[in-house]
Amino acid sequence: LLLILGTPVEIQRPRGVPLTSKKPFYEENKPFTCLDGSRTIPFDRVNDDYCDCKDGSDEPGTAACPNGSFHCTNAGYRPMFIPSSRINDGICDCCDTTDEYNSGAKCENTCKELGLKERDVLQKMAEITKEGFLLKQQLIEEAKKGREEKQGKVTDMQENKKQLEEKVEALRTVKETAEQPEKEAKERHLKAWEEQKAAIRLEKDKAKMAEAFLELDDNADGFVSVSELQSHAELDPDADGTLTETEVQGLMGGAAQVDTSTFESVWTNIKDKYHSEVSREEEPAPVETPPEEVKEPVVDNDSEPFPEDDISEEEDEDEDDEDDYHEDDDKVRVYITQKTGASINFSDLSFDFGPDAEFTYLYSQCYELTTSEYIYRLCPFNRVSQKPKYGGSETNLGTWGSWSGPENNKYLVMKYEHGTGCWQGPNRSTTVKLTCGKETVVTSTSEPSRCEYLMEFTTPAVCQEPANMDLLPHGHEEL
Repeated sequence: LLLILGTPVEIQRPRGVPLTSKKPFYEENKPFTCLDGSRTIPFDRVNDDYCDCKDGSDEPGTAACPNGSFHCTNAGYRPMFIPSSRINDGICDCCDTTDEYNSGAKCENTCKELGLKERDVLQKMAEITKEGFLLKQQLIEEAKKGREEKQGKVTDMQENKKQLEEKVEALRTVKETAEQPEKEAKERHLKAWEEQKAAIRLEKDKAKMAEAFLELDDNADGFVSVSELQSHAELDPDADGTLTETEVQGLMGGAAQVDTSTFESVWTNIKDKYHSEVSREEEPAPVETPPEEVKEPVVDNDSEPFPEDDISEEEDEDEDDEDDYHEDDDKVRVYITQKTGASINFSDLSFDFGPDAEFTYLYSQCYELTTSEYIYRLCPFNRVSQKPKYGGSETNLGTWGSWSGPENNKYLVMKYEHGTGCWQGPNRSTTVKLTCGKETVVTSTSEPSRCEYLMEFTTPAVCQEPANMDLLPHGHEEL
């Protein structure tokens, strides 16, 4: 009734005291105790324009206490407290004009108008919240459906992959079985060739040993003596330039002379250093034979020849076969990937998209805000960037870090970190605050601290279900 008439009426109570919360402390028939408990005074000293209490609680309706506060009832709008120093200062602070009761200021009660405006704002906000929440429910359903489809594809892919791997393993077994005889033949071939090469080397060594014996036996008496061996200075064990008799006896195993049957042990000691006189005088310098002129060695048996070049080529072919085999495996893996859905991006299954995956729709999307100087670009779950409006390189303002909202709802704030470093400063980072809205859009950006950016971002994904939405009044009669 008071609101409708628009006439302020002073309720019988100490001026400046809240009607509900503190009225019981101000009873006219009882002494008043300061709210801080510091002292008790007669009630007639309340609002007597003299400060008795340290906390200023005895002067709620005057400006006597510097730390006092005055309560504006503001019926029809919202109640509020103002500092006592503003009482009767000629400026209307309370919309119901009660703070200027003795200043002579011409104040008008504007509480009803302010209440109506606030009601309109609240009503619009409630409508946005309601519509945003309905959109959020759709986002949740779409995210759930999309996740189920992707999970189904993952399951199918895993099953297909298992089947294909089994087929690959079966083909590999067939391939190995088919190649086994050839592999064994190659191994036998190589073994025979190695044995024959060893036999040839042994025969050559024996021939060299016999040639050396004949060369060393200067007097042709069928023995090689210490003095005859001492003529070959290249056999000097300590390489001091002199081959002593003692050193020669060491090479000959302590014997004074050796015949052809015992020369083999001496040959073992000297063959790596021995220089054949015939080879030095008669043999021409070795000429490297071009690969295309290499001839197969003649062998005196019925087995097929084993030229070393052929063996190396066969070994190379073996290696090539192994490479082909691994290439085949790679092709199979590619085939499996193609057959089982290589286009599926599984990283979006690992992100935290909210309690009900309501933020899933933001993934792989980007939103821009253009200011007078820059174009800001927010790509949720990826990065934030800044680019000069009239040309220039892009600056990374941070890559996705984590949800960083308050404990009761961490999904109200996104944190992007480790952006481009500032000159002589930290790496850039961006905090993105999310608010409820029907549209998904970046509404503002700022740099509250050096290299630390702040973005305001509206999205229906953060809209909460309105409390008692159907019970909200549609008129203003209650004001």
